[in-house]
Amino acid sequence: MRNVIVTDPPRTALADLDALAEHGVATVHEAYGRTGLVGASLRPLQEGARIAGSAVTVLSWPGDNLMIHAAIEQCREGDILVVTTNSPSLDGSFGELFATQLQRRGVRGLVTTGGVRDAVDLRAMGFHVWSAAVNAQGTVKATPGAVNVPILVGGVLVHPGDAVIADDDGVMVVPRADVASAIAASQSRTEKEAAARAAYLEGAVSMDQNKLRGVLADLGVTYEPYEG
Repeated sequence: MRNVIVTDPPRTALADLDALAEHGVATVHEAYGRTGLVGASLRPLQEGARIAGSAVTVLSWPGDNLMIHAAIEQCREGDILVVTTNSPSLDGSFGELFATQLQRRGVRGLVTTGGVRDAVDLRAMGFHVWSAAVNAQGTVKATPGAVNVPILVGGVLVHPGDAVIADDDGVMVVPRADVASAIAASQSRTEKEAAARAAYLEGAVSMDQNKLRGVLADLGVTYEPYEG
């Protein structure tokens, strides 16, 4: 692992981040071809948050949060701090004092494959977190790592500046170069779902709305009267 802190990487525009956040993880994931989802292991500390931010990435050693300290001054408004370790670790490497600094800088939240602590305080201050664990186990500050380099989160490659979307459904990543197309596809899906919702309110059913009767027939599914 190269020990480096990369400064001032390109970022996703704030307006584009806001548009992605409005659509949410499930819609963007479907519209973007069902890719970019980091999996079910990262869960929200809070409920009801829906955010998107530009990734500031951190690669640390297990049990060590030195590089989170180093990453904070690289963060600015609209960012999400994305932290992983070079081997699995659920130690509580992030807490309220980190969140206080990040919130002051306009950072929208944290995504980490590790653990967090000070959960009550993080919820109370409204700093949004998605993590693999809540764990009071502390860490040291002794081992170098990297900031703003490509990292893997749940098998998804995250580059600094990529758009990270997070809500109660999970976390996903859209590469910065694909953000405009992801927004357009998400808007189209949102409009399609709005039309379907209006039809359902009038009594339509999804079997007809999605043209699934022919699919069932092609699969050999038949309707038969109940014979009790």
